[in-house]
Amino acid sequence: MMKDEIKKACEVMQKGGVILYPTDTVWGIGCDATNEDAVKRVYEIKQRADSKAMLVLVDSPVKVDFYVKDVPSVAWDLIDLTTKPLTIIYDGARNLAPNLVAEDGSVGIRVTGEAFSKELCFRFRKAIVSTSANISGQPAPAVFSEISEEIKNAVDYVVDFRRDETGHPKPSSIIKLGKGGEIKIIRE
Repeated sequence: MMKDEIKKACEVMQKGGVILYPTDTVWGIGCDATNEDAVKRVYEIKQRADSKAMLVLVDSPVKVDFYVKDVPSVAWDLIDLTTKPLTIIYDGARNLAPNLVAEDGSVGIRVTGEAFSKELCFRFRKAIVSTSANISGQPAPAVFSEISEEIKNAVDYVVDFRRDETGHPKPSSIIKLGKGGEIKIIRE
């Protein structure tokens, strides 16, 4: 049941563990976005330099304010109007693990509307790291069956929900918002 899966995933993350879970796009490796050691483990699992920032998921636009010093007003319109998953990169990240924040002080945040990841974020009550479930440089798996055994074995908990889905979910669109509200499209 989804509720049990969410409870277990939250328990693992509260102890600083790393999970493998379905999101509004592809399957993700996740952890408590405020826990520096947990974030470090995710970089190690992905064999990725921590200068490459990872995005975080939250369950409602209200939470964005807690993790970003000064949210440009255009962000609210973008979040409201988007019809597909949208990651927005904001300047002035705060209240997150320092090794999660990019060198320029920015962070990518996505408000998820998908049932499982939204409820997971809501129950966990903190931002959750979401990065594709692959070793850095390898193709990102679209569905659970494409995730390598190496990744599955490296995490502390693999969510049992939505494992048998097929199809090809796409990664989110990514937009970077500058201080003056200027918009730069990183990935459509």
